[in-house]
Amino acid sequence: MKQFKTESKRILDLMINSIYTNKEIFLRELISNASDAIDKLHFISLTDSEVNSDFKIKITIDKDARTLTIEDNGIGMNKEDLEKNLGTIAESGTLDFKEKNEEELIGQFGVGFYSAFMVSDKIEVLTKKYKEDKAYLWTSKGVEGYEIKEAVKDGVGSKITLTIKQNSDEENYDEYLQDYVITSLIKKHSDYIHYPIKMDVKKTKEVDGKEETFIEEETINSMVPLWRKNKNEVTTEAMESFYMDVFHDYEKPLKCYYSKIEGKVSYNAMLFVPQKAPFDYYSKDFKRGLKLYSSCVLIMDKCEELLPDYFGFVAGIVDSSDLSLNISREILQKDRQVKQISSSLEKKIITEFKKWLEEDRESYTKMFAEFGQTIKFGIYNSYGMKADELKDLLLFYSSKAKKEVTLKEYVSNMNAEQKEIYYATGDSIEQIDALPLAEKVKDKGFEILYLKDKVDEFVVKMIGKFEDKEFKSIADGDLGLDSEEEKKEIEDKQNDAKPMIEELKEALGGKVEIKLTNRLKSYPACVTAVGDVTLEMEKLYRSMPHANMPKVEAEKQLEINVEHPIYSKLESLYQEDKEKAKKLVKVLYYEGLLLEGLPVENVPEMINDITDILV
Repeated sequence: MKQFKTESKRILDLMINSIYTNKEIFLRELISNASDAIDKLHFISLTDSEVNSDFKIKITIDKDARTLTIEDNGIGMNKEDLEKNLGTIAESGTLDFKEKNEEELIGQFGVGFYSAFMVSDKIEVLTKKYKEDKAYLWTSKGVEGYEIKEAVKDGVGSKITLTIKQNSDEENYDEYLQDYVITSLIKKHSDYIHYPIKMDVKKTKEVDGKEETFIEEETINSMVPLWRKNKNEVTTEAMESFYMDVFHDYEKPLKCYYSKIEGKVSYNAMLFVPQKAPFDYYSKDFKRGLKLYSSCVLIMDKCEELLPDYFGFVAGIVDSSDLSLNISREILQKDRQVKQISSSLEKKIITEFKKWLEEDRESYTKMFAEFGQTIKFGIYNSYGMKADELKDLLLFYSSKAKKEVTLKEYVSNMNAEQKEIYYATGDSIEQIDALPLAEKVKDKGFEILYLKDKVDEFVVKMIGKFEDKEFKSIADGDLGLDSEEEKKEIEDKQNDAKPMIEELKEALGGKVEIKLTNRLKSYPACVTAVGDVTLEMEKLYRSMPHANMPKVEAEKQLEINVEHPIYSKLESLYQEDKEKAKKLVKVLYYEGLLLEGLPVENVPEMINDITDILV
């Protein structure tokens, strides 16, 4: 019995128990190694006609003996290779071969083989190298070491036999002796290995009215991934079918994209936009990311680094042979290659989405209704740094068009005398449309963008300007809609009513300003905000968890319509019954809060005030 050259039980324990986060990947590693061995012989076959090019990987299960066998007809190993590659942990002939040849080889590290000890008590490797006469059997039970002896083998290649562990209280190892489990693992991790992976599969057929069982060798993997085919060979129907099968969606995607990028980092990408968000999409449990392959071997099921959060709804795969992987082939090194692919994908999606918006507005609008908030949060979460890239993808409901419009469309349709982009905020289109302040703006023929998502107002503030047009809330004090005469008239009324206003402010606790206005049409009053915190911002903060959150409130102002009969009523009450006048002001304030979707803190007091006015 020979000891491993590392002579360290701790290192082997580390590889088995720490490097790999789940046991099932042992099969991926062994199949990848088999594929590498075939690649090496295939490379030789280019100049050697004697090589048998009927390459394959065979998986065999023996439940009685508790063995799982992975066999290939690749280049095989001699005694020296076994000593170097299996006798030394973290030594790999593949890495050396890759440095000398331009082949795409997966197994760049020599630790993958040892992941098999996670599920097996004993590993045997029967192998014979191409153009050599002797075969060898390498045997190991783990940290104790290994032994190598001469053996007999028909044909070249390697046959790895794992003796699967007995079940324990914590682990069910029997599953690795089940046909359907092994088949599903091959499909999951090694479906696109470009050599057939074959298994003997139990099947049934009807003979003379009776069902008979028989065994048939079947190729488990599909071998040629869709994303490795030429673009002219890949139809939309094929991509849709691929998406529904791989991502388990019963609906076709809204959009499919296929890219083959060559450069400093070359990669293939197939991206999909789902019809609907997953049920847990807006929960903290949702994990975004693309499936990441290296030379057709699945490395990560969800690689978050490949897409920014605001495109987290995009599904798909990326396959690159240029990636730097860590030794477990599970976690991507955070290096320039990843950043380059991520940056390239982000630009690709933005470009394609702009084209989509122009060419298929109906379909794009459907996508935006489902995922638009996510894109908006890209601007919000980046504090506006992504505004230039994402602002052309945004849609907002238009008061004039009665549908979603882009900012570019809004600006191109502005009246000649209009200087700003007007917007209004609220909880729904219907509520915003009924806002008191919206009436006069619409009567003037100006278009208003209805911002119904809580993040919208933050987004437009971070964008700041669009084509030199500033965003302006219709709740802002002066929209420039009044003539100088109208401004002078309302200013005079405010001054004349100053004593009354100062006294009535007491009814509102002295914290709410009262302002007379002529910019309302049919409503008697409204509540607006002064200062940097808007009413919509207050509502957003109210919706957040309150633990350790500072209380954020807008500085409010009650605007009373001097052209409404209620103002005359207020003036009369002030002269006749000041207490009742104060209650009327409070009721107007309650109405304004409710119209804006804000709560009334003291509902019983509101009811009593309304009752007292009616009596």
